[in-house]
Amino acid sequence: MSGNVSANVSGAAGPVSPARSPGSAGPVGPVAPGPDPGAPAGATGAAGATGSTGSTGSTGSTVPGGAVASAAVGSGEPGRPRSGVAALSLPYRIGAALVLAVVAAGVCVHLGMTFLHVAPANTVSKKHGDAIQRWIYPEFEQNWKLFAPNPLQQNISLQARADVLTADGGVRTTRWYDLSAEDGRAIDGNLLPSHTQQNELRRAWDFFVATHDEKNRPVGGRGALSESYLRRIVVMRLDRADAVGAGGVVDRVQVRSRTTNVPPPEWSREQVSTDPVDRTLPWWPVPEDEAQGGIG
Repeated sequence: MSGNVSANVSGAAGPVSPARSPGSAGPVGPVAPGPDPGAPAGATGAAGATGSTGSTGSTGSTVPGGAVASAAVGSGEPGRPRSGVAALSLPYRIGAALVLAVVAAGVCVHLGMTFLHVAPANTVSKKHGDAIQRWIYPEFEQNWKLFAPNPLQQNISLQARADVLTADGGVRTTRWYDLSAEDGRAIDGNLLPSHTQQNELRRAWDFFVATHDEKNRPVGGRGALSESYLRRIVVMRLDRADAVGAGGVVDRVQVRSRTTNVPPPEWSREQVSTDPVDRTLPWWPVPEDEAQGGIG
């Protein structure tokens, strides 16, 4: 009797509810069915076996039966490819670092020299004045006329001509070439004109005027440097304009300036002459190593 009661009770239990462990992410696997109610008395039915709980993956969802949809922890995606300097090999990275260090040092030196040049006289600039002057002039000369109380109110046009040794042994004098007008045509309508077109010729002439007197005699130690600088530019410009011709060689050049005052506005009472004033320099012989394009 007791065996029948036990069998009936166990058989009546039916399917066991799925067990769910705390924190389990996936659904529980299927449960085995309970014993048949019609089984012989005395045979105690085994309780339904509970399916194993699905294991939770590191990423993604858990599928029934414990199968994990995503990859296990530690099997991450391959790393992204390196770019920039990091993609270079060690020797190239060392070379890039050295180049950057040299450029940074050059920039620091240039900024320091420029600061000492424009700053009031001090102990450092007095001690190293010659080195500062050689670094600044003529390429990095500072010009503050734009910010002066009375800015420049003149139009200055530079013109040049040359004596050319022709291929047949003769000498030919070219016409006057208006170098300033050529720069003006290159700048007109150009949204991004170059520094050379805007300032090279003007700065060279300012450098010459500042180091020469009214009779074109050099004043100070930089007079010869300013002449050489202006002469090279003139020969280079004449070569670009094809003034020499085929087979010709520049023997000497001459430069002149034409200065015209800017007329004052109509409401001003200022009276200035608008007649042009020419300043013609003597002929300069051109060294042989500069005769071809101005670069020795």
